[in-house]
Amino acid sequence: MDQLADESRLSGKHILVVEDEALAALHLEDMLQELGCEVVGPAARVKHAIELLDQGSPDLAILDLNVAGELVYPVADTLAARGVPFLFATGLGIASLDENYRDRPVLQKPFAFSDLRDAMEASLVPA
Repeated sequence: MDQLADESRLSGKHILVVEDEALAALHLEDMLQELGCEVVGPAARVKHAIELLDQGSPDLAILDLNVAGELVYPVADTLAARGVPFLFATGLGIASLDENYRDRPVLQKPFAFSDLRDAMEASLVPA
């Protein structure tokens, strides 16, 4: 019952996925769809993610830190400027984040479905 309640809170949310590893992106997309979310992307390059943001703002973004050898900070900067919540999904850990972003939620790869759901819900709660 709790899972259904969780899913209803996330259902219909547009989630930008920035992830360059195809299998990781597909797995994340599957988990998001199971939560009832609409996936924007996934974007495998920072430039593509910025282009997607030029088309409209998502409800939330999930950002891999290192995208095809480029740090994802230009995307994070754009999201922050628009007030769009986001979280990082990385295998590198919180210590690898720029100091300006260490207050953002971090999902340590690999992560479980429940960890993703909990991090998304926490990110979407108004401050």
